Amino acid sequence: MSTYLDRIFIILSGLFLYAMPSNAQENIPVISPTATFTTSEGETMEATEYSGSAPLSVHLTPNVENPDGYSAYYEWRFYKEGQSIDEPYLIRYEEETDFTFMEAGGHCIALIAYFTSGNDTIAKYDADYWNEMTPIRISISTSKLDFPNAFSPNGDGTNDIYRAKPEYQSIVEFRAIIYNRWGQKLFEWTDLEGGWDGTYKGSPVKQGVYYCHVVAKGADGRRYNIKKDVNLLRTFDSSVDAGGGMAGQ
Repeated sequence: MSTYLDRIFIILSGLFLYAMPSNAQENIPVISPTATFTTSEGETMEATEYSGSAPLSVHLTPNVENPDGYSAYYEWRFYKEGQSIDEPYLIRYEEETDFTFMEAGGHCIALIAYFTSGNDTIAKYDADYWNEMTPIRISISTSKLDFPNAFSPNGDGTNDIYRAKPEYQSIVEFRAIIYNRWGQKLFEWTDLEGGWDGTYKGSPVKQGVYYCHVVAKGADGRRYNIKKDVNLLRTFDSSVDAGGGMAGQ
């Protein structure tokens, strides 16, 4: 394994090669690292910065130009915001790699790439070179989860599904169960986008009070154990405040 002095020599070798005349640099490898993010809602975007909820999946690509004739070595370094690139909590060695962020806080990703051809070595951290490195930055929000006290599955298109309030964020584990007043399980779901439509085995249940138990975990490590009475109101007027919130509020 290379020592610290060895790495300095490799980087200095890269600096020397960059000092060559421009016509000699035309075929030197160039990298432009990019990240393609896929959010928990299924939205996909390419960016160098992202701020939002976990889970967040990322696909990393070095976008190498002029690689012919060179052998490549890659290090994708993941480290916490405010810490050094030399203190990574994860290193990936693939040319392209995937990772899912499940922990709240600020994260940085930097690419170190070495290209060798014979006795020549070019060392790069990114397209602007290592001393002007701009890492990919990700900020994962702290968690939030709440449920309403009532819903009205009457087919009017408003509050027909009992589900988490839409302000939830950074929930990485989730399970919810609906019971009737005798403790019989009526419905269960593990997808935060899902919910209960007020039926049991395909048939509507009676208007009344039911019970919801939610067990979840946030990206910040917070554990949720929500136990809540649920008022099922089939004749509810959605223009009137139920006091405590409907499913869409």
